[in-house]
Order: sequence, then C-alpha cells, then structure tokens
Amino acid sequence: MIFNDTKTNTDERFTIGIEESSGKSYVSIPVSNRMVDYDEYYQIDRASYDLYLTDLTAALEFVKRCRNRELDELLFCKPGSDRGVAT
Repeated sequence: MIFNDTKTNTDERFTIGIEESSGKSYVSIPVSNRMVDYDEYYQIDRASYDLYLTDLTAALEFVKRCRNRELDELLFCKPGSDRGVAT
C-alpha cells in the first residue's frame, strides 16, 4: 500500500489522503506501542474526504472516534496483539 497524504494537520496530529493502489481515501493517526511508533489508517468515503479537507470540526470528530477505537472496522490493516495507543 502506498499512502499519499493530501493534507496534514500538525496541531491535531492527523492526516487525510488517498491510498494510491486502491484509490481509497483515508484519515491516519499516529499511535505508539512499547516498541515502535506508527500510523493507523482508517478508510473513509469520498464525500467524507472532501468534507474533512475543508471542515476541521468534522474531521476532528472522526479522528476522536478513531483514537477511542470506535471505528476499528474501517482500518486498512487490522492491529496485532501489541496494538499501539493514540498519541
């Protein structure tokens, strides 16, 4: 998978972009476990992608739910047994 970030919000620590191989849109958040820092990528539809590029409040609501692990069904890659914590 090749994740291509379209917009990065450094203050709120998330990115919005498009995975090049599939053309699917995503929001990613940084996470850390005891061994490594990495990003989790959550699939979003094109309408959400367009909205989040212009509406920070809507994007933050989605990001908050990702950080709370409420949208795990949207993850591109399912987490392993040593899943990281949102940072």
